[in-house]
Amino acid sequence: MTWLLRRAGVDDLDAIMAIETATFANDAWSREIMRSELANRHTYYLVALGDGVEGYAGLRSPFGIGQGDIQTIAVVESARGKGLGRTLMNALLSEARTRGAAEIFLEVRADNPGAQHLYENLGFEQIDLRKKYYQPDGVDAIIMRLTLPEPTVVIA
Repeated sequence: MTWLLRRAGVDDLDAIMAIETATFANDAWSREIMRSELANRHTYYLVALGDGVEGYAGLRSPFGIGQGDIQTIAVVESARGKGLGRTLMNALLSEARTRGAAEIFLEVRADNPGAQHLYENLGFEQIDLRKKYYQPDGVDAIIMRLTLPEPTVVIA
């Protein structure tokens, strides 16, 4: 499957919120928080276009700080298991490198083994646990970190 990735903006808010509320029923971000994220100069959000917006993902990584956080990632149910989550994550990690990040952090629900597996396959490692982080469900958050390798240049 192929998707067109492009930088998300406030014009994408309705499509993003439709996915957000469908994916994160009990702990979805509010429209106001998402609007703020999309407009923040320290964030980088993408939407994936297929049959409409099929996914989105966000990174917070101020230039020159050396670290970044994956803020959120969600894919519509019909596009899951086809590599879109990995595609979005790889695009965010590339942007993080551009912004000078050496480490990337994220939180993932302890009851989401699919997402945990994706992050582990990308090289993230568990570094801590936040008990009952996700409310109102009281689900633990697994904190993960990825040390970004230095880019290599091959001259042929």
